[in-house]
Amino acid sequence: MGLVGACGISVLCNLMRVYNFIQTCSDSDNETESKKSSSSPGNLLRGNWTTALQFWLLTVLLSLVGSRVSSLIVLEFTLRAVSTWLTAGLKANGRGLDLLLIQCQFTLGCGLTCTLGFLHQGAPHSSFSLFLAAALSWALASVSHSLWSHVARLYPLHSRARYCGKCITLLASGHTILASLQRVVVLVFAIATVASTATVYDHFLSQKDALKFWTPLTLCYSMLVVYIQEDQQRKTVTEALLHTVVLRLGALLVLMLIVGNWSDVLHVLITFVGEAVSLLPSQDLLKAVLQEEEDTSLKYEQISSHKTRKQTMETSSDGR
Repeated sequence: MGLVGACGISVLCNLMRVYNFIQTCSDSDNETESKKSSSSPGNLLRGNWTTALQFWLLTVLLSLVGSRVSSLIVLEFTLRAVSTWLTAGLKANGRGLDLLLIQCQFTLGCGLTCTLGFLHQGAPHSSFSLFLAAALSWALASVSHSLWSHVARLYPLHSRARYCGKCITLLASGHTILASLQRVVVLVFAIATVASTATVYDHFLSQKDALKFWTPLTLCYSMLVVYIQEDQQRKTVTEALLHTVVLRLGALLVLMLIVGNWSDVLHVLITFVGEAVSLLPSQDLLKAVLQEEEDTSLKYEQISSHKTRKQTMETSSDGR
């Protein structure tokens, strides 16, 4: 099941890189030196080694994390995602929503493994079904990695020459990749939330008087989520990301020390490593989010300046 989760993370990251690269190419007709160096064969070869190492590390780590901790991680992230969505909707600030796709990598893997484990409980042919799921996931991950390699090497040339079917399709509909990813991730987390809720109830809430103990813990954690969201707006992208990971996993570690067993504590520590393996190679995605935020702010300032000049000119003409 860890292989399925790692494949899901790989598909997410590859498609996000494809989207960011297409957006960068569409913003400028002339290819910069940084793009040339990032798409050179040597850099791509080193990237392939890094990607392969990250993939197999995530496979091992996701296989080690138990269903109890995976379920809690999914529920915690879902609560924080809903809070981020409400905050972004009220404040009209989309940075938190963009960061969620980057932050959800390891949690997405936990959600896939937790859902598969829940669906295959008591299944007569669970091993064969898991093999089919792993094969399908491997195929999807291979296709997404092949697409990203093709785009990184040849998209700037093919998008101008217009003789490659893949690049022509991406040129026409590549701007919809991020929205489609968001919908798919929301669907995956919706299903994983149901499976995680059932798992948490079986392992933690089925005992007598468990709700009396979990209710104040849930309320305290909800307040922590709100604090994280408010504090995140005052930090840079990287600082906010690292601060959020440390706070939420630290809170989960304390929770497992109170209500869990030693294996749960060990699984939370493994989750720390898994988050690091997922996020550290994603600096390019973080830079893309930061660049998009700066471009949006610049456009907003230009529009505001244009409106101010227009109003000043109209006021001057009326005065005459």
